[in-house]
Amino acid sequence: MSEDLLKDPLALFSVKGKTAIVTGASGAFGALAAKVLAGAGAKVVISAAGAEALKKVAAECGALGAKVETVALRPSSEANCDKIIDTAVEAFGRLDILVVASGINKVSKIVDQKPEDFLDVMDANVTQSWLMARAAGRQMLKQGEGGKVILMSSARGLLGHPAGYAAYCASKSAIDGITKALGCEWGSTGITVNALGPTVFRSPLTEWMFADDERGKTVRAGFLTRVPKGRLGEPSDLAGPLLFLASKASDFYTGHILYADGGYTAG
Repeated sequence: MSEDLLKDPLALFSVKGKTAIVTGASGAFGALAAKVLAGAGAKVVISAAGAEALKKVAAECGALGAKVETVALRPSSEANCDKIIDTAVEAFGRLDILVVASGINKVSKIVDQKPEDFLDVMDANVTQSWLMARAAGRQMLKQGEGGKVILMSSARGLLGHPAGYAAYCASKSAIDGITKALGCEWGSTGITVNALGPTVFRSPLTEWMFADDERGKTVRAGFLTRVPKGRLGEPSDLAGPLLFLASKASDFYTGHILYADGGYTAG
């Protein structure tokens, strides 16, 4: 272990001066990721379909002292992904960190779900992650200095769910496969590829589970019997794991899913 590391071990977690892209930056986790990286000193490029929501996140990142660029696009095509990467390179000269936080869920029992809804979930969660990782990888490989790719998995990539999650579970299992495959493919390049795997955390889609009405209390009580920490997650619970995966601290950690789930998958 180097003397410099012993003198300042917190430097392992520094992303100061790095250039980061966050897709899905108007969502609960995406907005948090953008602000955590901005507050830690990174230059950030944020993308999402909603231009107004994106402006709000950009202003919050700017208030933290960060340089920010916005791209009002989803990573839904090769051209869009290239545009997002090009924005980072043109503004800041390079790309060091990619966080793919975009995605959707369409809850339905399989016998009732339309094939197009299944394909929408797979496109948003899997194909778009693949496209964005591909575009980022090309830039990072060109730079020749490694990089950090962070995808969004879920406890549902490992575990099933009885309430109409066949599409979502399939998509997150696919993310796990991409993470492991790219971790192997890029292992010798200095690019690490990992995924965050939360369980339920507060967002507009899950707010009902936090409510104090009969439905929220009943479902929450049943769910928490499986969570050793005894509570639902908050977006802030993902901040530490994100910073680990985005920084030098995770240089020897690749091809893994980091479950930030209060112990849910341990049971």
